Amino acid sequence: MAVLDTPPAIDPPISLIERLRFLFTGGPNEASVTKRLAGTIFIIRVFSAALAYLAQILLARWMGGAEYGTYVYVWTWVLLLGSVMDFGISTSAQKIIPEYRARDQHALLRGFLAGSRWMAFLVSTLVSLALAGLVKALSPWIDPEAVLPLYIGCMTLPAFVVANTQDGIARSHDWMRLGLMPQFIVRQGLIIALTAAAFMLGVRLGASAAMLASAAAVWAAMTGQMLVLNRRLDAHVAPGPKAYDISGWLAVSLPILLVEGFYLLLSYTDVLVLQQFRSSEEVGVYYAVIKTLALVSFIHYAMSATTAHRFAEYNAAGDRARLSAYVAHAIKWTFWPSLAATALLLVFGKPLLWLFGPRFTSGYEIMFLAAIGLVGRAAIGPVERLLNMLGHQNVCAAAYAAAFVMNVVLCIVLVPRFGGYGAATATSTALMFETVLLFWIVRWRLGLHVLAFGTA
Repeated sequence: MAVLDTPPAIDPPISLIERLRFLFTGGPNEASVTKRLAGTIFIIRVFSAALAYLAQILLARWMGGAEYGTYVYVWTWVLLLGSVMDFGISTSAQKIIPEYRARDQHALLRGFLAGSRWMAFLVSTLVSLALAGLVKALSPWIDPEAVLPLYIGCMTLPAFVVANTQDGIARSHDWMRLGLMPQFIVRQGLIIALTAAAFMLGVRLGASAAMLASAAAVWAAMTGQMLVLNRRLDAHVAPGPKAYDISGWLAVSLPILLVEGFYLLLSYTDVLVLQQFRSSEEVGVYYAVIKTLALVSFIHYAMSATTAHRFAEYNAAGDRARLSAYVAHAIKWTFWPSLAATALLLVFGKPLLWLFGPRFTSGYEIMFLAAIGLVGRAAIGPVERLLNMLGHQNVCAAAYAAAFVMNVVLCIVLVPRFGGYGAATATSTALMFETVLLFWIVRWRLGLHVLAFGTA
């Protein structure tokens, strides 16, 4: 008798809801955890961007173009200096903490969790005092309206630096909300509340008053974050003796500091050079354009913050296949959402700029030039974190230094003649140059294809 073949089993059709759930969660693996954590970070940054956007709109309308431009100039210095005065500890924590845990070096772990913050606070306080002395010495050559805001900025820096360090520690434990919400939600909310209260009380809201409100918000958010972080660490890390390997921390952190420093210089050079050659009002318009495009960089930031400590973890375990697959996943989920966000922002850019005031719509065309560099940078994902976590900080810093020098030269050449258009062109060109350099460095050093499209 003929044996009939058993028909193959047919899987039930997958519903649209199940497909969407798989797309955004990816199943119970590292990719799904990364998407969930990156999604959390992205939501926090988007919400904080909405708060920051509201704050900038209100400040621009309450303060006027010139005072707002002065405030932007000083706050840019706070952001720039505060982000590098921790010696790179906020980033290196994502390498040091996973390695201490993997090697069961608990005494060193406890020492780092406490000592890194004390070191950041003490050094940033000393540097802030030195900067205040520098402001006093240079005050005859500084715009008189900017002198007092600069002093207040110096007072803000120690709290800003400690908050950054605590952010890195929290992210290394996957406590993304604790790491980010105090800086990006609580701080922005306090700035809005304090400046609104001053405005309603009839206080003249100039650059000095706005900086005082910002300084108070930074200190309050950092203190609250410290209390919660200490409580969580007490429950997560067993008590015991502490060991301090300060030289080892600095050996890892200082090269990363160079990378972070050159990246921040690259990010803020356009605003700082524009302030030297153009009016404060034009600086305010350009800053509004950059803030409007911030959503694109938030996507890159979310993936960088989520993936860095896992790069270090997989590399320490010697799991090359897992690392390679994880890098490809991170790049894909950086580029395509960034591209979609850029297109959306360019479509609605003019009405978004109008929220700052009618004159701010003059910067709409600048958005297209600034967007080129952001999309190009997103095409290789968070590879700078990959290089830092795998011990290639020096060559990564060299690439950022080259891009920074290019940006400075182009800004000096283009900004005096073309203003904001020149600043955006210079920065986008430098970002594209940096992208090409990092792509070839990763291929040369690690043998990985780090482009969102194409094959190895």
